[in-house]
Amino acid sequence: MNYIKLILIAVGLILAAMLAFSIIGIVYSALWYLFLLGVIAVGGAVGYKLLKKEEPPKLEDKPPIAIAEIQNADRALEEYKRKRLSK
Repeated sequence: MNYIKLILIAVGLILAAMLAFSIIGIVYSALWYLFLLGVIAVGGAVGYKLLKKEEPPKLEDKPPIAIAEIQNADRALEEYKRKRLSK
């Protein structure tokens, strides 16, 4: 009777070890696939950056200056010249 218990315990330990190794294998393969997907994603991002056409920087459109503003600026400039240059 004792021999049967020892054999059953040994078989149970072997099956538990096989189950543990299979779980470790599944986790390892999942990590490996995640690593490969990461490498492919990084390669794709770098390739996209290298092969994408660069657009020239666009200058901001300045609002049009009204004629009244130009006349005010001219008048202010003349006043400044009169005050500062006469000294």
